[in-house]
Amino acid sequence: MTTPRTYLFVPGNRPERFDKALASGADAVVLDLEDAVSPKDKERARGLVVRRLIDAPAEQSRLVVRINDESTPWFDDDVQMLQRTGALHVMLPKAERVATVLKLRSACPGIAVLALIESARGVLAAESLASTEGVHRLVFGTIDFALDLDLSGDPIGLDYAASRLTLTSRAAGLAPPVAGVTPEIDDDARLLADLARARAHGFGAKLCIHPKQVAAVHAALQPSAAELDWARRVIAAAEGTQGAVRVDGRMVDKPVRQRAHILLQRAAR
Repeated sequence: MTTPRTYLFVPGNRPERFDKALASGADAVVLDLEDAVSPKDKERARGLVVRRLIDAPAEQSRLVVRINDESTPWFDDDVQMLQRTGALHVMLPKAERVATVLKLRSACPGIAVLALIESARGVLAAESLASTEGVHRLVFGTIDFALDLDLSGDPIGLDYAASRLTLTSRAAGLAPPVAGVTPEIDDDARLLADLARARAHGFGAKLCIHPKQVAAVHAALQPSAAELDWARRVIAAAEGTQGAVRVDGRMVDKPVRQRAHILLQRAAR
């Protein structure tokens, strides 16, 4: 699986939605055993997720299981489920301790861990988490983070943590982190504003809570026609040269050429 741009949540206790989620165009689908499932339904949801993972092994590359966090009574059973099914990807909520990742990886060697950062402790531990073997990506749980810090709701309150996660990911050689959800399902303007702010910090993907959000996120992550025209002209002008050239009255050197190539690669997805 190429590096996902979208991760679409689907409740683990709603198997009738699994196929719809996979058909939504989302790059990855998160079978959720945590927030989307009530305590009384945890065991049934786990059984439904087991059945899906075992019955459809060809889909595993696109499936991520969000388990319950380590402080809950369901964590150990969730880990055993991952071990039994050979799940390939897990989203670890309330990620704060390297020891938790090591415990998970000990039970499930080879599993790719998406560390969901949802607290002040998680942000401060991000560097250690990102450098731990098996952690493939950091994910910003913005709603729980805002609750942990009692933020006002102004998005500026997320900026420091967002920048820290992107810097940490880059330094650790991970893919750009994943931005949090936009709860307003029918508000495309809010969705795109949230994504634009995340992209300004260097995020490369977004959590989605409804299939209708997927296409909008993919479209927004694509370079514009003007950007692609600029990129092609930059590459054409720089062809056969090693030094700087001039495009649209501006100097084009190696970093600018690299940016042009990145835009064209992104457009090819």
